[in-house]
Amino acid sequence: MALDLRGLNPAPVTPFTTDGDIDFAAIQRLGSWLGSIDGVKSLVVLGHAGEGTFLTVDEQLDVIRAFVDATEGRVPVIAGITGEGNKVAALEAERAKAAGASAGLVYPSHGWLRFGYQQGAPQSRYREIYETSGLPSILFQYPDNTKATYDLDTQLEIAGQEGVFATKNGVRNMRRWYTEIPALRAAYPELQILSCHDEYLLPTMFDVDGLLVGYGNIAPEALIELIEAGKAQDYPRAHAIHERLLPVTKNVYHRGSHMEGTVALKWGLVHRGILDHATVRTPLLPLPDGADAEIAAAFASAGLQKVGVTV
Repeated sequence: MALDLRGLNPAPVTPFTTDGDIDFAAIQRLGSWLGSIDGVKSLVVLGHAGEGTFLTVDEQLDVIRAFVDATEGRVPVIAGITGEGNKVAALEAERAKAAGASAGLVYPSHGWLRFGYQQGAPQSRYREIYETSGLPSILFQYPDNTKATYDLDTQLEIAGQEGVFATKNGVRNMRRWYTEIPALRAAYPELQILSCHDEYLLPTMFDVDGLLVGYGNIAPEALIELIEAGKAQDYPRAHAIHERLLPVTKNVYHRGSHMEGTVALKWGLVHRGILDHATVRTPLLPLPDGADAEIAAAFASAGLQKVGVTV
């Protein structure tokens, strides 16, 4: 595959106006800024951080097109593929490709979160998506505490399919991580392995090719340094970056629900001068009073200042 994601792959938020519509001017600022940073390899839109499942089909396509326009071809735009059934997801991927997406991050069928999956079903999902759309795919490994997490054999079979070129791993179980990542490496040396452990990146930084994280919205410069330190096996440097970012990590991701991280990301982008406000769509709700000030203080302590964006 031509796509090289060995670096930082932010998963951008979807900005909204105060009326709740997509804010295309803010997408232009966000996409232009992220796409201009050396070390950013792609933008992955319509994920959890991007509130992708809260958008209509037309809005999803508009978001893809807007980020493609904002990056002006500097980096590829990858779309989250979240449709429930195989045919639904395959047609979603076909539309995403037509809108300009270069690859798809394939989510599990969300019914599996509660009920689990039949053996072979995830493999069929990736196969049908690629056969219908021709869109290259990223294998998405969900957390260990869900029923949509794939066992090693399932991961290996998906990774060996035509069109699958990378995996975004968020298993959040280090016993499995230290078993399954080496097995994937051994079976498929060219498979690009990306961590999405936003809330505790440090333990995974020394085993991966890069990051695919919502965190990349707010601190791309520091995360690129962290990736470089991990690839160099420079633990003291990586640990120092981790400690500098820890107040931000706590204020964004160590909250009651991981979904609150999306709201906090938007407040972080307000602090950095990209967004004017942190409007989200229900069922997401605003953070408690005072959270914006706490987030701003954490950013200041980490040295994450406002950026100048000219579009």
